[in-house]
Amino acid sequence: MGVDNSVTLESFCKNLKIEVIELTEDTMEFDMIGIDASLANAFRRILIAEVPTMAIENVLMVNNTSVIPDEVLAHRLGLIPLNADPKLFEYLSEHDTPNERNTIVFKLAVSCKKGSPRLTVKSDQLKWLPGGSELEMESPTPSAKPRTYTSFSRSQDSMPEFANKPLGVKHQDIIIDKLGPGQAIELEAHAVKGIGKVHAKWSPVATAWYRMLPEVILLKEIKGVDAEKLVKKCPVNVFDIEDVGKGGKKAVVANPRACTLCRECIRGVNEPQVELRRAKDHFIFKIESAGAIPPEVLFTDAVKILEEKCDRVICELS
Repeated sequence: MGVDNSVTLESFCKNLKIEVIELTEDTMEFDMIGIDASLANAFRRILIAEVPTMAIENVLMVNNTSVIPDEVLAHRLGLIPLNADPKLFEYLSEHDTPNERNTIVFKLAVSCKKGSPRLTVKSDQLKWLPGGSELEMESPTPSAKPRTYTSFSRSQDSMPEFANKPLGVKHQDIIIDKLGPGQAIELEAHAVKGIGKVHAKWSPVATAWYRMLPEVILLKEIKGVDAEKLVKKCPVNVFDIEDVGKGGKKAVVANPRACTLCRECIRGVNEPQVELRRAKDHFIFKIESAGAIPPEVLFTDAVKILEEKCDRVICELS
């Protein structure tokens, strides 16, 4: 078809560029130049499904007299972003015992007194238990020593990595439930490490997406009234008017990045004036973090995961 899609390592290293356009606490927009769609999509999929985070997995319900059923309440708790670095924790398998290295324990105990107005339960009422579970397991022999649902050898707040940065929820104002007079909730929530491929609650991003850079080409000079009509046609202000002297005006492409390829600029004309294209090796990438991990760290982690995958393939082939 006359299109060269071949890629060599030398050309890839020479042409690859990353340009950060916008960076905030929770979002990052950057340009990935010199790659193809398969690599951009690999980063997108890894960000959504393979970068690990911490999320509430097990909820031990002691009392729940609110209107929300136990299962729905546990699901809502699982979706609350936690302010915890997953690199400091290990995965918890079905054969492992919950301990200070693989589990974070939170407690929620709140009630609305009779005669009081309705009470809103928010995420800031989830209290971190650095010493582990406080609920005792049922024992078949009454004389046996009481055991809890975790086995912490030491308190997490005594560990150097958590001493200066206590664990908790990222956002303090997430509504969990609303209690009426006489209703109460008492539970213990255990958070573990996981990935979005297993459940969406472990996905570290609200969304991660990309689009090709639009290319807007003027096929001829558009002047005077036609230039003003073209500028007014575009809903996202891609075009602008440039003064050419002696009262003359012409249309120029001022902001091609904003183009959504809506094709308004090419409608209703007798002959082509504008050509719309996409740059096949230039991607506008945007990451919106769920809040637990900064977006720039997420992308760095995604690169490392892809590198590990490539190493595994090379190792298996050799």
